Amino acid sequence: MSEQTLPEAEHLSRQLSNRHIQLIAIGGAIGTGLFMGSGKTVSLAGPSVIFVYMIIGFMLFFVMRAMGELLLSNLEYKSFADFAADLLGPWAGFFTGWTYWFCWIVTGVAEVVAIAGYVAFWWPDLPLWIPALVTVAVLITLNLATVRAFGETEFWFAMIKIVAILALIVVGLVMVLSHFRAPGGAVASLSNLWDDGGFFPTGPMGFVAGFQIATFAFVGIELVGTTAAEARDPERNLPRAVNSIPVRVMLFYVAALVIIIAVTPWREISPDRSPFVAMFSLAGLGIAASVVNFVVLTSAASSANSGIYSTSRMVYGLSCGGDAPASFGRLTSRRVPANALFLSGVVLLSSVVMVAAGDSIIAAFTLVTTISSLCFMFIWTIILSSYLVYRRRRPQQHSASPFKMPGGVVMCWVVLAFFVFLVWAFTQKSDTLQALLVTPAWFVVLGIAWAFLRRRLGHKAREAAFRAALEAESADSAD
Repeated sequence: MSEQTLPEAEHLSRQLSNRHIQLIAIGGAIGTGLFMGSGKTVSLAGPSVIFVYMIIGFMLFFVMRAMGELLLSNLEYKSFADFAADLLGPWAGFFTGWTYWFCWIVTGVAEVVAIAGYVAFWWPDLPLWIPALVTVAVLITLNLATVRAFGETEFWFAMIKIVAILALIVVGLVMVLSHFRAPGGAVASLSNLWDDGGFFPTGPMGFVAGFQIATFAFVGIELVGTTAAEARDPERNLPRAVNSIPVRVMLFYVAALVIIIAVTPWREISPDRSPFVAMFSLAGLGIAASVVNFVVLTSAASSANSGIYSTSRMVYGLSCGGDAPASFGRLTSRRVPANALFLSGVVLLSSVVMVAAGDSIIAAFTLVTTISSLCFMFIWTIILSSYLVYRRRRPQQHSASPFKMPGGVVMCWVVLAFFVFLVWAFTQKSDTLQALLVTPAWFVVLGIAWAFLRRRLGHKAREAAFRAALEAESADSAD
């Protein structure tokens, strides 16, 4: 996506250090999908949920490696919307940028809905719309400061999540090793993983059903790709953040879920309650359960905070490329795109309406997480499609890349086939099927908007420049 010429003061500032990038990447990969959604996932799939998280994490690692190679192939790219526009055409930048904005708005709605549910742990009689409204106001205020302030906030949010998960693993191990017995319940033991129906107690379709909310647990894993324009030393920091993904998946998802199911047999895990809070309550640590509830609340706030950040930067990039009103490309004296930020914040207020009108937190959560997962799959597919075109059109850049995607083209097709499987999996439950049928409406809206937008002189010039670049690259390849 070609950026309009802006004075130096109008560019984003590289204020995010290595520790910010690393913890933003971790924070993006650990969210409400694990803390709140894992209860429902376990109830659907049983212990096989462990394999569900491992498979999704394995596949998305290659998406992130493809994204990393593309971002580092041209440091003028501010995000994956830029390389999508450059490699696939202006339409791809438009669809990717606005769909990513929509993804995070929907995810932010899910997180605010979850926060309202967590607050009910302490104040069950408080109307849910009040904590939802307060959350949105606080997030907008936090993001109006410098990007470094956002980095610091996200750093400490992510640290809270890491400490909480490590504490859960340690406490759970002690309970397993001491053969802890819940009042009237089973003994904590690793054998709980296979004693009640084996690893696949709900059968193949139960295993398939586990992929829906588990997929949502990974949305935001590509968040590090939106920090490219504000990261110091991206050649060093982006690869380190991407390569840490497998370790994060194994520790924070797999190990935590193994411990939870070892302490509480899978049939006793409530789909409507965070299994993290439930496990500490089971251990008789009432105060600890309140602390963990605070932790999962901050986790949801962290994810929503990341969403506000990433959507404001994406709309800023769209504005610079002519795909959004010019007013969204203006920066404050602190180099924050305030107008883009306010747009995301105002739309996020729809979560307040949802919790005020809805009867069930988990029902609302399932609906919005499915829509979010489907839209994120579109983003991941665009990243892989861009990589396939990059490999075909720019083999010299790939050969010179210091951060090549392992598996290359073959793994791209393997992951794309996996996404087809995920879409099929979403059709197998009525609640996820409903969201699947609603989601295409977003792309219809975008298609109509693009049909009008592409008639503008600026967009005609961009399409002509794209075609000229294609012809030049084809001529170079022929030579």
